[in-house]
Amino acid sequence: MRRGFKSVNVMMVALLVLMTAACGDGASKDSRVKNVIVMVPDGFSAAYATNYRNYIGGQASTLDEILVGMAKTRSLDHFITDSAAAASAMATGNKVQNGAISMTADGKALKTVLEGAIEANKATGMVVTSTLSHATPGAFSSHANSRVQELEIAAQLIGKVDVLLGGGKNLYSPEDKKRAEELGYLYLENRDQLLEANHDKLFGLFAGESMTPEIDRDAMTEPSLEEMTNKALEVLAPNKNGFFLLVEGSQIDYAGHVNDAAWAMREIEAFERAVKSALEFAKENGDTLLIIAGDHDTGGMTVGNVDSSYSIDLLHHVKASGAAMIDYWKRQGQDLKEVVHEYAQVELNDDEIRAIEESHYYEATLNQIISDRAGIIWITLYHTGVDVPVYAYGPGSSKLFGVIDNTDIAKVIAQSIGFDLESAEGVE
Repeated sequence: MRRGFKSVNVMMVALLVLMTAACGDGASKDSRVKNVIVMVPDGFSAAYATNYRNYIGGQASTLDEILVGMAKTRSLDHFITDSAAAASAMATGNKVQNGAISMTADGKALKTVLEGAIEANKATGMVVTSTLSHATPGAFSSHANSRVQELEIAAQLIGKVDVLLGGGKNLYSPEDKKRAEELGYLYLENRDQLLEANHDKLFGLFAGESMTPEIDRDAMTEPSLEEMTNKALEVLAPNKNGFFLLVEGSQIDYAGHVNDAAWAMREIEAFERAVKSALEFAKENGDTLLIIAGDHDTGGMTVGNVDSSYSIDLLHHVKASGAAMIDYWKRQGQDLKEVVHEYAQVELNDDEIRAIEESHYYEATLNQIISDRAGIIWITLYHTGVDVPVYAYGPGSSKLFGVIDNTDIAKVIAQSIGFDLESAEGVE
């Protein structure tokens, strides 16, 4: 019996060593953390991860290789969180009410890990495909009683964050852009300007609102998430005190809200490319902590269903988002059946055409039909409360093993860079 116990103990120790090595944690010397990269695939859950793995042929994704645990996501006032409350928890280590941007219920601003990085004289950056003032980037960088206060959130970013890349041009006036330039930012509006930029402060607004969905994006005019991430790393890395970078794959969530499986897979693919860049940087720089975690699940996507075959390869043939196909039909007057055949390689039958035409939500109905052909069912157009995967690499990453709360992400970051969240009493 004793011999058996010894064998089990040896195996457990070996397993722990392997798990630690896989995350690149080494001796877990938090003092070695110079840079922190937080990447948020908004709306992403285990079902998205499984479908994406199958979508790329069944091989492990870059994310699969650094999975460390799962995170609970509920907000202060609801079992189902929204993006603002989830991001605020990840940024401040505190639960807040749905809709709040790093603010307590009584209107007290909570310090964020990005603000902690600024106090530590680190460079900071945010890269998103939403507007820069949207819920997730807003919660890491700003404070507002409600996420709908995007103009107020947008105004807080200029002069605070060194690299700002994303959408939201319509939220800034010419005076705002002039102020940014006076504060030393290089203002950018397209992909070429981004790729050519050689400056230590960047303010890139590449779309009026959110950037174009990856599945519809003109690669010659709007930069990809990977390109924006690479440029941010290039600009931030020279800072002698290190940096904090937030990267959000914002539109995985958007696709989930309209049940567009093909769009979701393209967004995850774009996000994975950005992850590869960040992970390569972290591996080359042993003082970098990389954390990747979804904020919540969106849509309740399934992986196959009992009543139909699972044919996710079908999604490779879809060349436009459901929104774009509906636009071709409703606004440009093209034949619906021909549009869907051309852009999705799907032959709609009469019942499906009728269902779309009579729907109160054309886009979601079309997307659900295409998803069903691929064997994917959605249970909602909104968020769900399931736990989300957490991925990590680098010093301190072992502290994220197992089932954690989303607030633990902020606490691990704060400890790694020497910022005491517990003593934070808000900001003016």
